Amino acid sequence: MTPKSDPRNPKRKSPIISKRPASSSSSCSPSSFSSSSLASLLPEPSPNLFPSVSELLQLVAAIAVAVSVAAGCHYMVTSFNRLPKPFCNSDSEFDDSISNSCEPCPRNGQCYDGHLECAQGYRKYSRICVEDGVGNEAAKKISEGLEDHLCQEYAQFLCDGKGLVWVSEDQLKDEMDIFWQRNNLGLDNASYKYAKERALDHINVELDTRINDKRMKEFKCPDNVAEEYKNTICRLRQWIANHSLILMPVSALLVSCIIILLRVRRRWYLSKRAEQLYHQVCDILEENALMSKGMDGGELWLVASRLRDHLLSPRERRDTVLWKKVQELVEEDSRVDCYPKIVKGESKVVWEWQVEGSLSARKRKKLAIKNENSGAQMSLSSPYKDK
Repeated sequence: MTPKSDPRNPKRKSPIISKRPASSSSSCSPSSFSSSSLASLLPEPSPNLFPSVSELLQLVAAIAVAVSVAAGCHYMVTSFNRLPKPFCNSDSEFDDSISNSCEPCPRNGQCYDGHLECAQGYRKYSRICVEDGVGNEAAKKISEGLEDHLCQEYAQFLCDGKGLVWVSEDQLKDEMDIFWQRNNLGLDNASYKYAKERALDHINVELDTRINDKRMKEFKCPDNVAEEYKNTICRLRQWIANHSLILMPVSALLVSCIIILLRVRRRWYLSKRAEQLYHQVCDILEENALMSKGMDGGELWLVASRLRDHLLSPRERRDTVLWKKVQELVEEDSRVDCYPKIVKGESKVVWEWQVEGSLSARKRKKLAIKNENSGAQMSLSSPYKDK
């Protein structure tokens, strides 16, 4: 018998049902009768009773999509309809029994009737209180400005004895008000009050404090910080005062050495310059003596004061020691004769060269050239005199 194909799945074959002829012996037995009656009562199973694999996969996918859509809708509905819990009052203690009805008040906040208000210096961010950066920055500027002012005053007191040392708390608050008005920090009164408190707390930590006779707190810049505010002149003056016992003998020794060096240098200069002038005087006297002998009526001597004014510069003329050394060298020279003489009605000291023929070859040549030039000038001028 040929199997029939499934109309929905042609590849699927229906099972072959074979009918066996009943034997005469079995039909007569009671067991065979009971089995045949049960088979006639039970219906034959349909070939489309069990789904295929592809149908099972499609069913699972449809169920998954339906579950996802239902879960998303449920989440959206619950999130839109859910209201945040109110905050518990700050003055009441938090109890686990009321944790489902209210939320504990966050840190740095005050809660009343379910509402949150942040403390000064803090601002509300979502359902917590965070630190306000503007107020803290203003407090930092105020504290730094006052510390600079107090340290400058104390440094001036250490240098010149003028300035503030200890400042009371009331004076410090007045200085804060002046600093706030002068710098225009852009704060309202509430924010400035908070910044002022924070600045005062910071100053309490950074500066030295004490309680005066009137039971009032006073502030002072620390000594090590005030040293950094001193200027260079003040530091140098204090360093000299602290090391005066060492600097005084060292300075005296240094000044003495400088004076000795200057004197030695001056003596060396006077000796060198006096020797140079002495040689020039000798050359002039020797040359004058030779020229005077070659000319009739020439003077063999020269006035010492005129030689001085001729050889010395105006600055050197004021130094009397220099010319005195030159005079000593000339008077010690045996080739020069020094004696007083009346010149134009005044008594003058004159110098005269006494040695003949001691002129050097170079000076002789120079003197000969000079004589020839003087002779040529006389010859040129003679025709005019004759005319």
